[in-house]
Amino acid sequence: MSAAYRCFASCAFGLEAVTARELKNLKFNDVAARDARVYFLADEAGIARANLWLRTADRVYIELAVFPAETFDELFEGVRALRWSDYIPKDAAFVVNADSAHSRLGSVSDIQSVGKKAVAVSLMKGHRVSVLPETGARYDIHLKLLRDTVSVCLNTSGQGLNRRGYRVANVAAPMRETLAAGLVLLSGWHGDALADPMCGSGTIPIEAAMIGSNMAPGLKRAFDAEAWPGVTRAGREERDAAEPQRSAETPVIYASDIDPKAVSAADRNARAAGVDIRVFKADVRDFSRTDCLGLANPPYSQRLGEREAVHRLYTDMGRALAGVDRKCIITADESFERYFGSRATKKRKLYNGNIRCTFYQYYR
Repeated sequence: MSAAYRCFASCAFGLEAVTARELKNLKFNDVAARDARVYFLADEAGIARANLWLRTADRVYIELAVFPAETFDELFEGVRALRWSDYIPKDAAFVVNADSAHSRLGSVSDIQSVGKKAVAVSLMKGHRVSVLPETGARYDIHLKLLRDTVSVCLNTSGQGLNRRGYRVANVAAPMRETLAAGLVLLSGWHGDALADPMCGSGTIPIEAAMIGSNMAPGLKRAFDAEAWPGVTRAGREERDAAEPQRSAETPVIYASDIDPKAVSAADRNARAAGVDIRVFKADVRDFSRTDCLGLANPPYSQRLGEREAVHRLYTDMGRALAGVDRKCIITADESFERYFGSRATKKRKLYNGNIRCTFYQYYR
């Protein structure tokens, strides 16, 4: 592997600017945001650092090549032409994943099959072997086709970076950790008191606690590239450097929910994350704290039968949170402001999974 790579961090639509700001704060160069991607340059240590520290990115990829392909022959030749032996050892366990949008080559399974064969041919030639045992470290190759252009990538993360390793207890429809971190970073929170009065399994307050104490979100998990030659040592060094950066002081964070099962899940997850948050059972309608930022993810009323009850909840929330100077709420319900009783200072379109939402921000 060479010393510098063109990389990108994939992220949810709407979080590109947040991910770009994270990369700049981590001192990466040539940071450039695209749709659901943020490009940057990184060496082996940078790849390890990005995987350990990025809070809002889904995965970190190395982009090895970009070329046009309208036929499977062109796809095969384009992939085979890469010097795969420069990146992947002869015993690597390699997989080829793919996705395709607006391209003549639309069969993902065929793209994967052709790509796997092309990589194997190149590896056998480069390593001068006739058999690839695939018993070594895992390499996830991704072929991303868009409008007949192929982007050949190596997934350095493995599992999504939202898998922090602390979610030991769940409730229905938990929020992805990367989105929760994005909400905290978008809210303008500066480490003072924060309260989530509808905390569910505790994802938002846990992510806030990790941000407030400068805890690297990837410390409790591994990523694929840590097992690659050239990255292994850098990964250890970056981990060793990350641990002392955590602050001994933890911001005051409240997490409450009306559901005792959610309260139990939030408490268990916070303990697993190693963060200190104040978890307790309470109804959002009784919320009276005015000395903090309020951040909530209420029900979205996706089903017709739920709308009346959810709209009543929004009205009650508006009354309960009326005295809170700073509050942010994410919901997919486009009528939220009407029932909440006031117009937001700022609004931002985001995606919670595949659900298009609005992040309503209130300041005064």
